[in-house]
Amino acid sequence: MGTRRLSREKALQALFYMDMHRDPVEDPVGHFCSCFSENQPTEPFFHRLVDGVRENRATIDAVIERFSSNWKISRMSCVDRNVLRIAVFELLFCTDIPPKVSINEAIDVGKRYGTEESGAFINGILDSIRMAITENKVDALPKTVEE
Repeated sequence: MGTRRLSREKALQALFYMDMHRDPVEDPVGHFCSCFSENQPTEPFFHRLVDGVRENRATIDAVIERFSSNWKISRMSCVDRNVLRIAVFELLFCTDIPPKVSINEAIDVGKRYGTEESGAFINGILDSIRMAITENKVDALPKTVEE
């Protein structure tokens, strides 16, 4: 398994932790990382994903809700919601990652950590977002988050 996949999985776990534990920890990412052994090759991409999702969460959540028919973000499973957040962050802000790679990675991670339906659910939403981006139907966002 590649370091980017491991980074995505670790980012999912950290975002899941922050979603489930809304305690007032001053540095939730640092707190999460202190509980697990550090894997140096995954750290830069892990932090890029987690920090990017946290900084752009309102925008990311709005895009997800726009393309998820009859699903409010708060009603989605915590795993699906955070897999989608990571993938939408990549689609909107990471020009160095091909959209199909982001989508395929999200589907695989969703299947591994979510339910039987997670892969299809994630694929449907992300493919709609990808098509809208391609057709310029999603507002242009600054693509400044590069590794």
